[in-house]
Amino acid sequence: MPQTSCQYNLSGLARLKLFWALSRTPHGLLDMCTAALGALLWLGHFPSLTVVGLGLITVFAGYTAVYAFNDVVGYRSDKRKLQAGARRPAGDCPDIDAVFVRHPMAQGFLSFREGLVWSLAWALLALIGAYLLNPWCVLVFIAGCLLEAVYCLMWKISPLRTLVSGVVKTAGAIAAVVAVDPNPSFAFLLVLFLMLFFWEIGGQNVPNDWVDLEEDKRFHAQTVPIRLGMNWARGIILGSVLLAMVFNLILLPLSQISFARPHVLAFLGVGLYFLLWPALRLYKTKESTDAMALFNKASYFPLALLTVVVIELLI
Repeated sequence: MPQTSCQYNLSGLARLKLFWALSRTPHGLLDMCTAALGALLWLGHFPSLTVVGLGLITVFAGYTAVYAFNDVVGYRSDKRKLQAGARRPAGDCPDIDAVFVRHPMAQGFLSFREGLVWSLAWALLALIGAYLLNPWCVLVFIAGCLLEAVYCLMWKISPLRTLVSGVVKTAGAIAAVVAVDPNPSFAFLLVLFLMLFFWEIGGQNVPNDWVDLEEDKRFHAQTVPIRLGMNWARGIILGSVLLAMVFNLILLPLSQISFARPHVLAFLGVGLYFLLWPALRLYKTKESTDAMALFNKASYFPLALLTVVVIELLI
């Protein structure tokens, strides 16, 4: 992507938006809900204001760092794709990850050094917050960062990178549970892990790779749609979202919250609306726009669940 002088003369809010774009902040804010969801489900009540404040800062810093780290690790491959003219088409369903701009470093809007400093600064803040909450959270965060790097480096190696992505997406929620209780139930952690793991695979990762299919083919990427084919990909998507819904319901009796029947039905409704229905549509149509629609809608799944939990606690 050719660099022009105007790309480097941005200042103020416009320039700040480029850094938020690097960290995919709109999507990161939605993913933060997994941490709050896990903590509230296990704790059964709102934690102290101190824990809430420190937790919000830490989780925001962690997601901001990890998403930026993704672009730092993938900088060269992203730049090659852009220089070759490979751009994801906007289509009828815009990408929630590109609300501001997609891959601002690769496009030349930010330098590699700026992106690296940005991600390291937020990572340092996340590490400090994680240590203050529970030193074990530090290990979870570091593991998440390392796995994110592995995920990026596996782009041309194996479609098993999808499994790595599933593990990474659970890190925030697992760390949040440990932050509010050093000795949580293993059964609860396992079911929470599996619910988020399959949500990421079926609602996020594979649909996102589906949208990038033609672009990834040009660069010999090893993704699920390319290596296994579209029929396998749509089956994995549908099967994964169904499993996410099942584990979502299993999670309720393991929680410290006694959910009223309407709220149990609300949990089921959230899964149907944000996961199953768009997955079924994609299974039927095999259209890239429906893959992106599933990705976007599934991104709101944690927020919708968190809303139900907050309502239950307030009532």
